This record gives sequence, structure tokens and C-alpha cells, in this order.
Amino acid sequence: MRTLTITVDINVEPDAVMAYASNPRHLPEWAPGFARSVTPDGDEWMVQMAEGVVRMWFTPPNADGILDHVVRMPNGEEVMNTMRVAAKGSGSEVSFLLHQRAGMTDTQLAADAALVQADLQRLKDILED
Repeated sequence: MRTLTITVDINVEPDAVMAYASNPRHLPEWAPGFARSVTPDGDEWMVQMAEGVVRMWFTPPNADGILDHVVRMPNGEEVMNTMRVAAKGSGSEVSFLLHQRAGMTDTQLAADAALVQADLQRLKDILED
């Protein structure tokens, strides 16, 4: 199993990146490859994906740049997504660790990596606009 680190530099301070990216309601704007729509359900969020509806939850709000979130897939599998926002110069670096899951081919991993890279680029574009 492989893990890919996907990053983007954003010319915005980390607190502003965290404030925007940690709000699940913003996911359809910057991560449409993942979330078509998002609705709250208690402490969790229901996310409409191309593959169906999944549940997700973020780590508690923090000042450490941690945006980890768990996604419970329709088959019950829970996928931990490691995401960080770190200061880089006068801006930020956002990193996402993409893990190759059991049964995932290298081709599927590459396709997922392209979607994540596009989503992070969209996050950059929105925040720098």
C-alpha cells in the first residue's frame, strides 16, 4: 500500500485557510470531486458523493492546523484522511495524505490523487481570489 502526499501553497495566512477549509458546508465549493452536497447530522455530516451518501466527521476545531477527517463509506469502511495547514512564508501550505486502500489499484490511486490535487487547487483559487 502506498501513501501519496499532495500539497498546494496558498498565499493566505493559515488561520484564514483553517477557518474556510474546516467548515464542512464549504466542501462542495472547493472539493466537488468529493462532495456534491453536505448536510449536518448531529456531530457528523452527510456528504453526497458520486458513489452515494457517506458520513464524515472532522477532528475538533484546533489552532494546530489539523484538518483530519474520517469518511465512512457506503460499505461501512472508515477512511482516515490526514490534512494539515502549515505556515509557509507569509502564506500556507496545505497537505493531504492519500492512502491506497485495500483493493485499490495503482490506476485508481492515481485518479484519486488527481481529484485531490484539483480540489486543493480550487481551494487555493477560492482563497486567493
